[in-house]
Amino acid sequence: MIASMTGYAVMSREIPEGSLTLELRSVNNRYLDIQFRLPDEFRLLEPAMRELLNTQLKRGKVDCRLTFIPYANTDLPQKFNEQLLNKLLELNNAVKSALSDAKSLTVADILRWPGILSSDTLSTTVLHESCMELLQATLNEFTATRVREGEKLKNALLERLRQLRQLTTELSPRIPMLLANFQEKLVARLQEAKIDGNDERIRQELILFASKIDIDEELSRLQTHLDEVEHTLLKGGRAGKRLDFLMQELNREANTVGSKSVDAEVSKISVELKVLIEQMREQVQNIE
Repeated sequence: MIASMTGYAVMSREIPEGSLTLELRSVNNRYLDIQFRLPDEFRLLEPAMRELLNTQLKRGKVDCRLTFIPYANTDLPQKFNEQLLNKLLELNNAVKSALSDAKSLTVADILRWPGILSSDTLSTTVLHESCMELLQATLNEFTATRVREGEKLKNALLERLRQLRQLTTELSPRIPMLLANFQEKLVARLQEAKIDGNDERIRQELILFASKIDIDEELSRLQTHLDEVEHTLLKGGRAGKRLDFLMQELNREANTVGSKSVDAEVSKISVELKVLIEQMREQVQNIE
């Protein structure tokens, strides 16, 4: 399946000590960039959480936010972090030495300091399983949202692909028509100027003109690239980078068609090609 890099999922889980909520959101990015926002009690879980996300995600800027709300009536045995307290007192004295007017930390300040009080029941060892199970469940829903969005992107791209094929089909018969019109005008001008328009001279002029407006190779390459885009979309998987490359190739051929144009209709079709390709390129930027 084609997956979008844009996704969102949030899930909550009740545990004996409180409520866990995990939120995943992502936007497009060239590489995989995961940012974590975790409570202090869960900091040690970050490597394991990152490893799990890496197994299912390959591209995108991902924000992982975990919140924990303890139950107010939960009577948990508390531990006092004496090492952190000593460090706070050292810093407090250092600030007081530098700034005589600075206020000292109060008991309330110290007790509210992150990490100064911890609970045996809230250790990362005990909570690890619940948190990782919640992450896996949220990741499954998150991946599903990206796949659903990717399916919409694929259908939109296939529709624009159909329009591009229609435009290239309209281009093919215009070149012989342009050559026929040029030959008629050339013969008429030579006759008006009373210049001998022998077949060889006309043939040489036609060959020169045809070489300038010939877009058969460009149309052939356009068709090849369109076939490859369709194949890549239908094959699925992580196709974003390949599709982005193909958009560049399509745009290059459309530009060449426009630069060779000596006909208003060909120029118009060339512009429409480039508009559609740019629309596709913008959508491809969101594909993983």
